Amino acid sequence: MSRLNVKTPSKAQAIVDQMYRNMEHRIAASPPGLCPVDMALNFLSMCQAQTCGKCVPCRIGLEQLNEMLQEILEGEPDPSILVRIEETAQVIVNTADCAIGIDAAQLVLMGLKGFKDDYEEHVYHHRCLGSLKNPVPCVALCPAGVDIPGYIALVHEGRCADAVRLIRKDNPFPSACAYICEHPCEARCRRNMVDDPLNIRGLKRYAVDHAGNVPQPKCAKPTGRSIAVVGGGPGGLSAAYFLTLMGHKVTVFERHKKLGGMMRYGIPNYRLPRTVLDEEIESILSLGIEVHTNVNIGTDVTFDELKRTYDCLYLSIGAQTDKKTGIEGEDAEGVISAVEMLRSIGDDEPIDFTGNQIVVIGGGNVAMDVTRSAIRLGASKVTCVYRRRQEDMTALAEEVEGAIAEGAEVSSLEAPVRIETNEEGRAVALWTQPQIIGEIDRTTGRPKPDVADVPERRIPADIIIIAVGQGIHSASFEQGGVKIQRGGAFLAESNTQLPYLEGVFAGGDCVTGPATVIRAIAAGKAAAANIDEYLGFHHEITTDVQLPAPVFKDLRARGRINISERDAMERKGDFECIECGYTDEEAFKESGRCLRCDHFGFGNFRGGRVEKW
Repeated sequence: MSRLNVKTPSKAQAIVDQMYRNMEHRIAASPPGLCPVDMALNFLSMCQAQTCGKCVPCRIGLEQLNEMLQEILEGEPDPSILVRIEETAQVIVNTADCAIGIDAAQLVLMGLKGFKDDYEEHVYHHRCLGSLKNPVPCVALCPAGVDIPGYIALVHEGRCADAVRLIRKDNPFPSACAYICEHPCEARCRRNMVDDPLNIRGLKRYAVDHAGNVPQPKCAKPTGRSIAVVGGGPGGLSAAYFLTLMGHKVTVFERHKKLGGMMRYGIPNYRLPRTVLDEEIESILSLGIEVHTNVNIGTDVTFDELKRTYDCLYLSIGAQTDKKTGIEGEDAEGVISAVEMLRSIGDDEPIDFTGNQIVVIGGGNVAMDVTRSAIRLGASKVTCVYRRRQEDMTALAEEVEGAIAEGAEVSSLEAPVRIETNEEGRAVALWTQPQIIGEIDRTTGRPKPDVADVPERRIPADIIIIAVGQGIHSASFEQGGVKIQRGGAFLAESNTQLPYLEGVFAGGDCVTGPATVIRAIAAGKAAAANIDEYLGFHHEITTDVQLPAPVFKDLRARGRINISERDAMERKGDFECIECGYTDEEAFKESGRCLRCDHFGFGNFRGGRVEKW
């Protein structure tokens, strides 16, 4: 008789594992607008099934919470039920023996605070707010509200010029976004439930690469109104674009000698080719937008002068000043900011790093940009120092992987302590304190680093680059009456208006803090619509592009087609674009994976697409 048996997966276990994978896919594809109370109940039920049931708080308490949430969704509960849910959940948090029960109860508590309106709507009116606001996932998650299913359908038909026209209805920078957008639209793609999300940015890249020269739409007849846009970045130029289409006269004031903002001075050529950016800006300016570069507000022209001269102002100055770490030696020679370095590249005056050891402090996309740029500028060694784990970096995973492939070293769990200098006051090394990962920060979802019980580490360096964030140059605007929040951001409402200054609007990074290009574009779009209304008009932005009818011939699960890149050893020697773009075959296959949620399901039930705004 055998004492032990070799464990092999059974057929039943294989099916259970597949169920887990399917569940993960469906959770990943949960679109915005689903009923959060229903989601909380389902998550609670799953947690309840995973508990061992030994302690009373889990065994009894979670069951009681489950029953009360079901009562809210299906019955006509007494309003006091919300108090009972909160009290029960808090008892479980305080008394449960393990994290499974505690986390489940904390989720309920977070929901009571985070979507209180949804709970009250169920309790008092017996209906769900979520079902009234259930949009097409990719469109809802695009800050600019671009008609993504529409242009993917056009790409599938080979109508790339029409795809660009459709994108421009909501976003005047289809080419720039095709190269560098962080594609938040892919996060809840419903294709996730089948296999993987669509490569939306890749399909946009194919569209702009194959569209040829697409003329801009005609402008409305002149209104006689004038608007000054301060800032020639993506947000300012987007506002100028839409306002010009509406018939207003727009003048853009830019601090630097070239337009583009952080698209030029914050994103290297290997990610966004300057020829692509310049062509797109020229296309926008062809509408008749007036531009003044090398203009400093406060010295060359005052804020009050602009207010007196123009009917409206839109402030979109971005976040283009550097932030400090506060460590000893930061002002030494040989220590530069990421903003300074990237600006020199944007002005075609790059710093020569030949033979130097470079240390970069930071873990975001900007840190990756300067890391990869330093390699291209001839550095003998580049080390990126970050105080958390590599997987906790805020940079896109593909950017981190790309930097490593090109030869960069990522030194994680290292907190900068001080910069060592020589007798001449020049930086020669960065000292760091190794960290150990600790408790999860419930605000960010990332574990906090704690000081490890090991000695400090010395990292030799010829040049140290600080890439820990950007600030906002707001002094001259504060003198003009703009209210400044903590951190330097302008105080503006969600409609971009400054209610305390008549006719003044603001949006983008100068309001939200450093964000993404597509968010700045979205702010410019919103500002244009609201400035138009403020001036007493109601112009509509539309397009006459007709979309093809959806046709499904192959619904089988298939893999996502990713964009290929040039070989790392080749691309790290120059600033040419690293991505290769889709072939015709790849674009056809990938666009064919779209489920056309704009036509089926949510899109159809909720009124279809937004054809004008």
